[in-house]
Amino acid sequence: MEKTLSNGKKEAKSDAGHGGSGFRTASQRPARDGISVLMSVYRNEKHTYFREAMESILHQTRMPDEIVLMVDGPLYGELERCVREYEKRCPILKVYRLKENVQLGRSLRKGALLCRYEMIARMDTDDIAAPDRLEKQYAFLAEQRDVSAVGGWILEFNDENTMHTVKKMPETNEEIRKYGTYRSPLNHVTVMMRRSDLLACGNYRHFAGLEDYYLWMRMMASGRQLYSLPEVLVKVRANSDVYKRRGGFSYMLRYLKLRRIQRELGLTHGFSYLKAIAVTVGITAIPPGVRKLVYRTVLRRSQTAV
Repeated sequence: MEKTLSNGKKEAKSDAGHGGSGFRTASQRPARDGISVLMSVYRNEKHTYFREAMESILHQTRMPDEIVLMVDGPLYGELERCVREYEKRCPILKVYRLKENVQLGRSLRKGALLCRYEMIARMDTDDIAAPDRLEKQYAFLAEQRDVSAVGGWILEFNDENTMHTVKKMPETNEEIRKYGTYRSPLNHVTVMMRRSDLLACGNYRHFAGLEDYYLWMRMMASGRQLYSLPEVLVKVRANSDVYKRRGGFSYMLRYLKLRRIQRELGLTHGFSYLKAIAVTVGITAIPPGVRKLVYRTVLRRSQTAV
């Protein structure tokens, strides 16, 4: 199934029934019990990466009930052909096309409204999910009904297969809240969350490069419970450009704006706010090469295999 949506830039009222798109969404009725996988793809993605991501979802031990793929602007060449191929052969794949690129936060905002099932699992179109990822997270949320979102660890690797580093995250809600003072406390691409809690906390909002951290802040400020399973759930590509995107002057300014919002939400006070500012400036202002070294030697624990 394929639908074309408007550009979505005016999103002040997009939690309403039509999501500001002109197409009916599921937001006005209770979500069904089941799993929606939410993905967003844009023209710079490699079709080979997209294929690997899709195959990892289609070979889960607990299959999703639907895959909602937001196409963030026009696609071309092999990537477009690959998307159409999966659309034809995969009945659970729902493709929604945005007329122009609106960036990840806006795309996911629309996608969340289009999801029909209560459990929404995020997945990037260049990552590889562990075969039992959905089964484990769905079982956990079914048992722990007070938890709004559950993530896990990621294994970062590069195309040359010379890097295998594990990004471990704090496990309990208390540990996550403490960690979240200074860094994003969940690995976004591993998260499965309750759609009802996502929408109650304002859904995704545009905040370039930081839309996930902004969401976790709002969830924490609202008293929602977060958790992270202590195991690798997703293999994530971490080629050299990822370290460039996590720095620079404009990125630093956006991050500092988020720090002010964090304080306004009551998540930081006094010294913790100043320390968060220092951490942000420190990691975003250093050269990309130094930042890469810090991430790989200080902020990750190396591992040779999953």
